[in-house]
Amino acid sequence: MDREKAPVFRVSRWMLVFSTATLAIITASPLVWMVSASFKQPNEIFNSSLLPNHPTLDNFRYVFTQLPFLRYILNTFFVAGTITVIALLFHSMAGYAFARLRFPGRETIFLIIFSTFLVSLQVIIVPLFILVQKMGMVNTYAGLIIPVTFNAFGIFLMRQFYLGIPPDLQEAAIIDGASYWGIYWNIMLPLSRPILSALAVFFFLVNWNAFIWPLTITTNQDLWMVQLAIASFQGQYSAAWNYIMAASVVVAMPTLVLFFLFQRQLVESIKTTGIK
Repeated sequence: MDREKAPVFRVSRWMLVFSTATLAIITASPLVWMVSASFKQPNEIFNSSLLPNHPTLDNFRYVFTQLPFLRYILNTFFVAGTITVIALLFHSMAGYAFARLRFPGRETIFLIIFSTFLVSLQVIIVPLFILVQKMGMVNTYAGLIIPVTFNAFGIFLMRQFYLGIPPDLQEAAIIDGASYWGIYWNIMLPLSRPILSALAVFFFLVNWNAFIWPLTITTNQDLWMVQLAIASFQGQYSAAWNYIMAASVVVAMPTLVLFFLFQRQLVESIKTTGIK
């Protein structure tokens, strides 16, 4: 019986390997073309050769010397980094409260918060813009940061993680005289380093690649983020794809580095959402 199943198993295995390799090639092809095009001359962009015939760094030199692209990168680092730090602090506190504290309406409040996860930014962007405008935060860093800091996904993920921690740990700390804040700060938060690392990558990447909200809230080019800058290149330099690809490579590098450094934490965080 085992000998009869062996050929079928081998065929299934090779089909799986072939399918995975095909998907990997399809996924990586645009990235490879982007990197190749960033080193090409303008007249080589759409030729059939994948490798540039005359590699050049002039595209990168133009992006950083003729345009304030470094300022756009610093803006994006500041906004994405600030949102990440604030979100990790408040999301971890909220997740701990919903997982461990007992108070009236806890489940109802959590359900209301989680339901906002089903509402996309495009649906609420007009009333959100009006609210931010009334608060005088248009064309400010506060307008770029505060409205998009809180995310139901982060609260849900932290709650699920804290539910997986044995309650005996908290009960022992309470017996020893620890306050809820002390339990959170000295016990729960240090135990949360793996999930916090994954959430940090998630929040940073989402806000590093943000486009719709920065486009809505800023008209001052000094506050532009990198995605807005690349979009403006496509409008202003519609034929200069070599410059667009060079800027895209620069923007993609931090996201790729973060993913390869923290891919294990990202996988572990997905597993913890269903474990108690």
